[in-house]
Amino acid sequence: MIAALELRDIAVRRGGRSLFSGLSLCLAAGEACALTGANGAGKTSLLRAVAGLVPLEDGEIGFGDVEADEARGGGLHLIGHQDGLKPARTTAEELNFWSIWSGGDTASAQAAAEALDLTGLLGLEVRRLSAGQRRRLALARLLAAPRSLWLLDEPLSPLDAGWRARFGAMMQAHLAGGGLILAAVHDPLPIAARSLEIGA
Repeated sequence: MIAALELRDIAVRRGGRSLFSGLSLCLAAGEACALTGANGAGKTSLLRAVAGLVPLEDGEIGFGDVEADEARGGGLHLIGHQDGLKPARTTAEELNFWSIWSGGDTASAQAAAEALDLTGLLGLEVRRLSAGQRRRLALARLLAAPRSLWLLDEPLSPLDAGWRARFGAMMQAHLAGGGLILAAVHDPLPIAARSLEIGA
């Protein structure tokens, strides 16, 4: 279980352009941090760097006492701004795939579907879901295969006010259980969170 996230003077360059440098953050179990900044400042690249998908130009990323490969292989979820769902699959097929791939099972997928009010949509193809329904389907993997560190890219953007509040309660429960959340946002998170501005 990841108990800490440590960014030590990290720098990221993409497309020949320096996005940021000298960025540091220490996040402990039970804490959330909102990444803010203008479009193109590097918020998404930072999340992807933590997940091991973007190389660092400088600095280090640590996960407390957990080795980086272990943390990235089974200790975190990255939910991108694009949902990454297969439109031809049914909601049930997509949820079961992501649950099992992430270490859950069909029972945990069903429980996640109930928590996110997806049970009536399980037979529908993903292409027939609204943007908010697709976002709830993407977020369901957080519950279907619990992992300590949630990396979230604009998680609330297509959700209505009611679902923003409900997902906020899920985030709070995750923190209360010792989880960590690092989220790139334009709108404030519905939970208490530290703030780190990228490109300031």
